[in-house]
Amino acid sequence: MPQGAERLDYLDGLRGLAALWVFLGHALLLTGFDIPILRHATYGVDLFILLSGFLMVFQFQLRSKFEDWSRPTTIISFWLRRFFRIAPLFYVLFAVALFMGPWLFELRAGIDSELGLHPQLPRRYLDASAANIAAHVSFLFGLIPQYSFRTPLPDWSIGLEMQFYAVFPFFLLVAERFGWRPVALTVGVAAAACVFGLDQLGVRFPMPAFLPLKLHLFLAGMLLAVARTRPRRWSFVVLAALFAAIPYGGPTDPGSLVTRVVIVLFFSALIFARDTGPAAAVRRYLSGRAAHWLGELSYSAYLIHLLVMTPVASAVLAAAGGSLAAPARFAVTVAEALPLTYGLSALTYAAFERPGQRLGRHTINALFGAKRGRPTDAERQAAP
Repeated sequence: MPQGAERLDYLDGLRGLAALWVFLGHALLLTGFDIPILRHATYGVDLFILLSGFLMVFQFQLRSKFEDWSRPTTIISFWLRRFFRIAPLFYVLFAVALFMGPWLFELRAGIDSELGLHPQLPRRYLDASAANIAAHVSFLFGLIPQYSFRTPLPDWSIGLEMQFYAVFPFFLLVAERFGWRPVALTVGVAAAACVFGLDQLGVRFPMPAFLPLKLHLFLAGMLLAVARTRPRRWSFVVLAALFAAIPYGGPTDPGSLVTRVVIVLFFSALIFARDTGPAAAVRRYLSGRAAHWLGELSYSAYLIHLLVMTPVASAVLAAAGGSLAAPARFAVTVAEALPLTYGLSALTYAAFERPGQRLGRHTINALFGAKRGRPTDAERQAAP
């Protein structure tokens, strides 16, 4: 793999697979079916996080050729690029989710009752208060336990991403100055201490929306990006795998920890694969046209899919009247919800994501000059 490449096409496929994993995991949940590993939508989110950490460092490596990251203007440009990549579509779908909330809650309550699932808290679907809206519009909701999981969207990870973007430039400068491995270890220990301290204080997040709860996976992705340019790359890979095995921020049973380590090692194999062999073949497949479009639509599909899947799963349960077995319910729900989800994703991608990115470039160009607004190919890939 050329070290100077400005785009790693197989990452599009990985993003697409991560979004599809989340989609299928939620489809299994809402239809009462069970497929081991796939049922855990959280693993798809973990893959997103790993990719995000990797791509932020990869982007830095490309932009450092013409930008000085010690300058405030470079950091502000970075924040603006990430904001305009995430916010436009999020704001639109957040408004849609608030509008649909009461209906979705009624449908989800019926699904939970039919399948014997733990009932959803009404406030997740019904809170259209000014405080909840302000927390989400400002992207501060991930820092506040009572607002971190309070919409029908799976948006807790969006607030998490924004926290990561906020601290990334400073972590980057310190790591470049004092060394990636010692700084990553120090920050990892500090995050673990923070998590332990919150636990002792009785502070609970319904989802791991607070950065210290998932920072170890961001660190794993960043270390793999650094490893591409270092001679002793496997020491970075081992450290990344150890971070993935830290037992918090999701399921902590041995099987879940092993799965996260396997995800890191699989990603590492793709990054460092030669041009021949099984890993290279997988990389070529993930670089294909279909995989590219799955990746392009991954952000919109991730945000939209529950708005589509909940009504579809409810309708399937109601129509079947208990006559369909769980595998059949799952198959019918996926067959109906998948094309609807990705069709709407294509529309929102064209209507909101791309224009939002263009608006971000124009804003940065107006503030700092055309060179700073120019997106790298890596930035086009860098989305949750």
